[in-house]
Amino acid sequence: MSAEPQPHRIARWRFALVLSGFVLLLLVVQGRLVMLHTVKQPFLFEQGEQRTVRHEVQPAMRGSITDRHGRPLAVSTPVVTLWLNPQQIDPKRLPELAKALNLPTRTLASRVANAFDKQREFMYLQRQMSPQDAQQVLDLGIAGVYGDEDFRRFYPAAEVTAHLLGIVNIDGQGQEGLELAYNDYLSGRDGARQVVKDLYGNVVQSVQVQQVPRAGDDLRLTMDLRLQYVAYRELKAAVAAHNAKAGAAVLLDARNGDVLALVNQPSYNPNNRATLKPEHMRNRAIADLIEPGSTMKPFTVAAALESGRYRSNSEIDTSPGIIRVKRKAIRDHRNYGVLDITGIITKSSNVGVVKLAHDLGPESIWSFFADAGVGDTTVLGFPGEAVGRLPYPEQLDELRLATVSYGYGLSVTPLQLAQAYTTFTEGGCRLPVHLVMPEQRDPECKRVMSERVARQVVDMMGTVVSERGTGKRARIDGYQAGGKTGTAHKVGESGYEDARYTAVFAGVAPISDPELVLVVVVDDPQGQEYYGGEVAAPVFSRIMSQALRLRQVLPDERDPNWLTTLVAKRGQHEAQ
Repeated sequence: MSAEPQPHRIARWRFALVLSGFVLLLLVVQGRLVMLHTVKQPFLFEQGEQRTVRHEVQPAMRGSITDRHGRPLAVSTPVVTLWLNPQQIDPKRLPELAKALNLPTRTLASRVANAFDKQREFMYLQRQMSPQDAQQVLDLGIAGVYGDEDFRRFYPAAEVTAHLLGIVNIDGQGQEGLELAYNDYLSGRDGARQVVKDLYGNVVQSVQVQQVPRAGDDLRLTMDLRLQYVAYRELKAAVAAHNAKAGAAVLLDARNGDVLALVNQPSYNPNNRATLKPEHMRNRAIADLIEPGSTMKPFTVAAALESGRYRSNSEIDTSPGIIRVKRKAIRDHRNYGVLDITGIITKSSNVGVVKLAHDLGPESIWSFFADAGVGDTTVLGFPGEAVGRLPYPEQLDELRLATVSYGYGLSVTPLQLAQAYTTFTEGGCRLPVHLVMPEQRDPECKRVMSERVARQVVDMMGTVVSERGTGKRARIDGYQAGGKTGTAHKVGESGYEDARYTAVFAGVAPISDPELVLVVVVDDPQGQEYYGGEVAAPVFSRIMSQALRLRQVLPDERDPNWLTTLVAKRGQHEAQ
């Protein structure tokens, strides 16, 4: 009978070793927990906060721009900017993301890989998406894809107001026009908040608002959008009809200097910059200088009347239709013989104004032109506004004085020329011009001439649009308008060019009580018609006609003998 096996017993030393190991491990874990909750607790708390709590910038809405009647010209609309963290994105989901964004998968994968290799944690996917389209992408639930709220600038009138308003960049900062000039005023102040986000970037909890966003201030312009559309349409049609290089038109309120319309050709669409050409962004009405040509003759005549040496019926012998000054022949269109002062304006006689200017002298002509604003700025603060040029008296020898008298050898912008013409509508005072609606009107203005002389010159300009004048195409049915044509040779590399012109018409309406001042410039018209009376005068007529009716200006009485009436009125002013 065999003996029973004895049970295996664990050696005491082995049991003690294992137990000691467990005790030691427990002490290590306990020590680690104590250290984490004491020594490293602040560090771990900070790291945890960085991984969950985020500080978000809340963009402020940019102030809107409206016309004088509150019609929106520039507004900001909510959009969403999508971005991703290349360190979190799953490469397997890139094709799905690319399809949602309408991007080639290879292009997106290459961008993500490049950002991942550079250890970047931020990469734009698409900026300024509509909230609906952005939400469709976010609903895919792709880790690492996020969306931030933003605003995009929109211009309801598009190319019609582009040159005046300008544009903003993708970050909402003004780059051109009034958007640039009033950028700080329109921008507002961004807000900030502290939020808790989950792994997918979703906001779990809003901790606190650190700064409330403040929207930018709104800007109200003096411009009337209805008149802006009218002026833009007519100018665009004229530039196309004459195959001209460019054009500009400025419409002012003759009573206070408000800019009611300011348009340029060619233009651009600020809402779609895919085909934007930099040369189309020039605000030619403010930034480009022109030689105004014969539109300056009313100022030479006004200077002569203001001197007291001449009256409106004073006669000047312009025979034989040519005058030589320093071996240069200055000609009229034909020999007009003896003309009175009114006739010099009606027939646009170069010889007549040259004789007046030589009699008055350079000091008188320079002083009068400078008071009218020639060679000065309009002090609008508009970015890129050009400064006009007027030679000083010591620079005005006989020849240069002669050319200045009929609008050569000096330069103005279309806006500056329009402002100068307000001296004839407000009793001899040059009005300050406004693009932004002023809080209060400045009652003072720059006195240039007497009210009597201003009235006389306006009446004279009325004869220009008569059948015997040079601007008969500027006539307006139902209203009596007045103005002056101008045709100036353009300057090329070797001086004035014979076959290139700037066609100008500057005028007021109605002349019985001027309500509006309008300047039209057509640059380098091609074809058989190039005179200001042929090219710019019809544009003046169409714009002014619609503007007067839109502003509900009562028509003049249809007097077939209105020219005779003007002459009679002029005689009354002379008697006074």
